[in-house]
Amino acid sequence: MGLHPFTEPDAVLRQLTDHFWLFPVSGGCAGRIRAGARCELLGGNPVEVEYIGDDFFQINTLPGHQLGRGMHIRFAFSRTLGFHTMTVRAWHDRPTECTGEVFCNGVNRAFAWVTWRVLAKTLYVTAYAA
Repeated sequence: MGLHPFTEPDAVLRQLTDHFWLFPVSGGCAGRIRAGARCELLGGNPVEVEYIGDDFFQINTLPGHQLGRGMHIRFAFSRTLGFHTMTVRAWHDRPTECTGEVFCNGVNRAFAWVTWRVLAKTLYVTAYAA
């Protein structure tokens, strides 16, 4: 996400969770999010906020999401030598129709990379306000 030597990772997380419109989202999560909040990510993909920790938040995909329901996606924030990093990790509770399909996995991976890259760039700029 870039160099922010005076901003702690928890401040970047708070910037995002307090202004969730920074994330490509629509629906009931445009302001401050909390565990249990439901909304739609870019493209009409419904999710629920599962957890918000000190340096991470985690969402769960709901029925109708392009990746299928039950995928947990964790966004963790860290800082090393003033450089902030957002790490995204995802896993399913059980296999889906897409699991193991080379084309499906490739398309989803590309879509996720572009989406999370946009979020990282947005947070790079807004972290100065944190």
